[in-house]
Amino acid sequence: MQCQRLGASVDWERLYFTMDNNLTVAVKEAFVRLHERGLIYRANRLVNWSCKMKTALSDIEVEYVELAGPTKMKIPGHEGEYTFGVLESFSYKVEGSEEEIVIATTRLETMLGDVAVAVNSKDTRYTHLVGKYLVHPFCDRRLPIITDDALVDMSFGTGAVKITPAHDPNDFECGARHNLPQVNIFTDDGLINSNGGRFAGLRRFDARVLLQEELRKLNQYKGVSSNPMRLGLCSRSKDVIEPLMRPQWYVNCQEIAKVMLAKHESKELVIVPEDYGKLWTGWMSNIKDWCISR
Repeated sequence: MQCQRLGASVDWERLYFTMDNNLTVAVKEAFVRLHERGLIYRANRLVNWSCKMKTALSDIEVEYVELAGPTKMKIPGHEGEYTFGVLESFSYKVEGSEEEIVIATTRLETMLGDVAVAVNSKDTRYTHLVGKYLVHPFCDRRLPIITDDALVDMSFGTGAVKITPAHDPNDFECGARHNLPQVNIFTDDGLINSNGGRFAGLRRFDARVLLQEELRKLNQYKGVSSNPMRLGLCSRSKDVIEPLMRPQWYVNCQEIAKVMLAKHESKELVIVPEDYGKLWTGWMSNIKDWCISR
């Protein structure tokens, strides 16, 4: 329909989909050839995951909504409404001590996958705690207190950041720098898995609500505040996107991007209108490998 509206002059009676039976031989042949050349590969990475669709989405399939503050929303697969656009604070107790570290997060449920807490090495509030451990209140897990100046801005919030490598891109990079484990807490359809302890089986946002209650009982829930934010939604189902570690197939786009940049620079490739050349250069300069698992 979109191609027809653009005025594409093609034979619409010869319309095919790449997974049609009469095309599968060619598709498999192309896949194998690209794999043998190292241009298609499999990797376990964080992806934009739709729990409703049970699939990974490309960046362009994620729609962002701007939330000015606390906003009630209905979520596919859940009942009732849930509040987004807030920052919730809770504490972790220092092992063998009466001290605690307060953490602020927009995704309280992901604390079930926390593996460490990071502070800035220059932050004198936490210098005496670096190298010690925090006690997770719900999981049989000790969380080391580490320093990561690339991640932690000590002037923002409490200056302490929860690290959940399996559910956040920045935490994933921090985890790689410090060789931290990746603890996934979600099933493909967004339920808490066995890594979530007694919260296993709950829908992710139901778990968020219950965690608030349980932390209050422990006097470790420290409050909630307004937090303007961008929330990513699946463009088709309107489900809230979850960054999840999943093995996926990727096409290596780096080499072809270099070729196309060179062709544009040499004027062998001409972009019309010319102003869109800057957009093309931006795309090719920041290209990511293409997830083709869908």
